[in-house]
Amino acid sequence: MTFINSAYHYYLSAYGNSATSRYDTHKKSELRSVCNNIIKINKESPLYKIQRNRQIPTFLIDIKENARQVKNVISSLSDNCEGLENAFQKKVAVSSDEEIVSATYIGGSQREDTAQDFDIEVRRLAAPQSNLGHFLDSKSLDIEPGAYSFDLITTTNSYEFQYTINQDDTNLSVQEKLARLFNNSGVGLSAEVITDEKGQSALKLTSKQTGLSENESSLFEITPKASVDSIKAIETLGIHQITSPAQNSSFILNGAEHSAYSNTFTINNAFELTLNGISPEDTPSHIGFKTSVDAVADNLQKLVDSYNNFIATGERYSGGSQGNRLLHDLRSVSFSHRTDLESIGMLVNENGSISIDRDLLSSTIDTQELSGVFSVLDSFKNSLSSKANNVSIDPIQYVNKTIVTYKKPGQNFPSPYHSSLYSGMMLDHFC
Repeated sequence: MTFINSAYHYYLSAYGNSATSRYDTHKKSELRSVCNNIIKINKESPLYKIQRNRQIPTFLIDIKENARQVKNVISSLSDNCEGLENAFQKKVAVSSDEEIVSATYIGGSQREDTAQDFDIEVRRLAAPQSNLGHFLDSKSLDIEPGAYSFDLITTTNSYEFQYTINQDDTNLSVQEKLARLFNNSGVGLSAEVITDEKGQSALKLTSKQTGLSENESSLFEITPKASVDSIKAIETLGIHQITSPAQNSSFILNGAEHSAYSNTFTINNAFELTLNGISPEDTPSHIGFKTSVDAVADNLQKLVDSYNNFIATGERYSGGSQGNRLLHDLRSVSFSHRTDLESIGMLVNENGSISIDRDLLSSTIDTQELSGVFSVLDSFKNSLSSKANNVSIDPIQYVNKTIVTYKKPGQNFPSPYHSSLYSGMMLDHFC
């Protein structure tokens, strides 16, 4: 169990805050295809044992996440039916002031003729709710030892929390205990213990959600159980007091005032905006599009970055043979297309990573037939997509393992759970 907890802890710390995209959802047919591929691989795979190595779970998690990122980028460049040329020339939004507002164009090619430039002036950022408790002497204990409970009421659910205070506790240890309780409960709050210049400590609770609807007065509320001791404990801690209420973002879009619950929202299903700061008075930011050459380069850079990150992950584990095998497979993608890629401005480095010469790329787009340029990109994209799918479905192929016995070829039943155990990252203590 410790081994599993270690793997999950690594996943949450390294990728828990990663943003998801619409490409992380799939149709039934796509999921069925993945399942069938796993079954096909397992049907003839030998019985093996995995070395007992704590690096293995992190290695497998890293390569699966990198494969996911590559597949998502490829999907974002291939989500229309008009060919890769149109995908790479997909419009790229640009903001005149990224420190105030950043923009991403999320519209498909069918919207390219209707999406228009616009101005936005940010008046206020959306904010979460914060409850800051009382500052108490860290080394003392102001609450009597015993068992206590309170209710947490959010906009969607209510929860009961129970905690115990022992004789050897201090105010600080109680606050740290409650902070862990909130952070591990998954109720949409983050908790931290902060200290002041006097060495006193207080528990601060902050909602992960921002903004309030018209019929809401708060995002969360803490109420003690109806007992004298529980009421006194919460009043001593002070975490029931709202010190910073949630608020909506406020902005002026083309002269009209608007608001949103979050600092990230969409405009006309074509732009995704993220508010980062307050605009100087009467100084709006302009949201428009990059030139076609810059758009091609930026979209291509996303694909190259995802591939280079995959290469970097292989290099990080290159001290072991599993990392070397992964590197060999990844580098074969760029090396096999090296001549064609470099002819259009995609320079293949000695370690297999790719850098883009924007001047050469721009010159190539201006002087050559675009069909030839995008044929090269299409071929590279297909090879990378195939490799990412292969790695994602069977990551265990890159792990050192001991073959126990081979199956008799052609006379085996499907065994979907053998490899899917590892594909799902459910590595147990004895693997």
